[in-house]
Amino acid sequence: MCETIDEKKRKKDEKAREKALKKLKALDKAKKLEELKAKQEKGGTNASQKKKSPKRDDASEENPEDFVDPETPLGERKRLSSQMAKQYSPAAVEKSWYAWWEKSDLFKADAKSCKPPFAIVLPPPNVTGVLHIGHALTIAIEDTLIRWKRMSGYNALWVPGLDHAGIATQTMVEKKLALDKKLTRQDLTREEFLNEVWKWKDENACTILTQLRRLGASLDWSRECFTMDEQTSKAVTETFVRLFEEGLIYRDIRLVHWDCHLKTAVSDDEVEYMDIKEKTLLNVPGYEKPVEFGLLTSFAYPLEGGLGEEVVVATTRVETMLGDTAIAIHPDDARYKHLHGKFAVHPFNGRRLPIICDGTLVDPDFGTGCVKITPAHDPNDCELGKRHNLEFINIFTDDGKINTNGGPDFTGMPRFAAREALVEALKKQGLYRGAENKEMRLGLCQRTSDVIEPMIKPQWYLNCSMMAKEALNVAESKKLEFIPKQYTAEWTRQKDKLQKMMSASGYQDKVPAHIKEDNATKLAKILQEFDFFDKESARLLAETGNQQMEQHNK
Repeated sequence: MCETIDEKKRKKDEKAREKALKKLKALDKAKKLEELKAKQEKGGTNASQKKKSPKRDDASEENPEDFVDPETPLGERKRLSSQMAKQYSPAAVEKSWYAWWEKSDLFKADAKSCKPPFAIVLPPPNVTGVLHIGHALTIAIEDTLIRWKRMSGYNALWVPGLDHAGIATQTMVEKKLALDKKLTRQDLTREEFLNEVWKWKDENACTILTQLRRLGASLDWSRECFTMDEQTSKAVTETFVRLFEEGLIYRDIRLVHWDCHLKTAVSDDEVEYMDIKEKTLLNVPGYEKPVEFGLLTSFAYPLEGGLGEEVVVATTRVETMLGDTAIAIHPDDARYKHLHGKFAVHPFNGRRLPIICDGTLVDPDFGTGCVKITPAHDPNDCELGKRHNLEFINIFTDDGKINTNGGPDFTGMPRFAAREALVEALKKQGLYRGAENKEMRLGLCQRTSDVIEPMIKPQWYLNCSMMAKEALNVAESKKLEFIPKQYTAEWTRQKDKLQKMMSASGYQDKVPAHIKEDNATKLAKILQEFDFFDKESARLLAETGNQQMEQHNK
């Protein structure tokens, strides 16, 4: 609808009135500004000058000269400057205080005090490195706790120390020996190697101890210790004997994670796993050229009797076939019903391999349905070997070479060189059936990146089941509270896994147990009580355990 003439006129009048009001407001605002300006010109200038001048005078009186941090003699209370620095300087503020605290024994606990005791131990940092942000967080929390207890009237003790770091230090010292002196650990006696460890410790400990002091940690330095000090070693020996007498520490022969480069067993936590999707070349310590992984190699075992019949098996670790002691099939697999109770023949040593039925390990729908069994070098095969009372044959030396059990054609070969040699030997005998890509998980040592080799070894173990049960009880009874609460489930999961822990060995404290040479036969008889060890395997394991104990305690 079109607007009428009256409506247009009305809108025009409204706009004119609004414009007039804006002009009036602007004039009023300008008038007020002029009045304010006039007032300021009359009395404001003198007032502001009076206010500003005292500030300049005060500043000149407050800082007549630049800040100078006075020199404080070492061990004396920090001398303070009469002037305040313009900016905060941690180096200037923190300097000298800790030396005075330490000299004044402010953190020293009194053994004769009648105050209630409160003591904690600093988790000893590894001597191999320097402190990082994780250490700083732990130290800050513990320092807050111990200072609070000290101020609350407790006889508070915070014990400092350093950890010899076992395998980590051994690795670093071995690298230094190889670089500086072209020597290996085996070239030295135990005492000579220990001397090298102590040299390494003295060179690296200073940095860590300085860092602890710079962090302001209120530690009782009069009780500083190293985990290989004479007093600490005596405590380790005493603890070992007590735990042994209580039945918590015991010696057993089991499959362990073996590092052929370090020539020692490593714990589950020290094994990292690499997922391999297909054929992959990896560098392995001690090998000049990369080694192939991620290949499933198939080969045939001829059946006993020379009738030309064979069973085909497949493996990602061809070299372990030298330790095979059986071939497993599923009891319900119709293809191999006629092989129940029969034997195959090992092509390189003539060993008779029984064909056994096992419905736990064998999946008849996977591959050929036949599985080679190497009880001494595979966790699953080890369990099957126990169930069927198979022979356990170790084919590797401690440094990962084929031993005499592997046969004269391969003895002395590094394990992965033997892998290539065995493939060629199988081809020559017409037993090689090809290779294909295979997805697999490869265990690597966290410290050396060496490929972990499962091996049967005598080791000392600590039974942690009672400790794990108590840890679970405090969580269930709410004595130990987790924040956030979802970590309670993780605590339970980890403690359920914690049953037996392998005791560390190596260059550190001697195990207070000995086996005499003439006792190897007695040990062999004891080992035969494990129904999965035959007489010969028990004898070899006994001799190995005896040699390791002697080498360890040299």
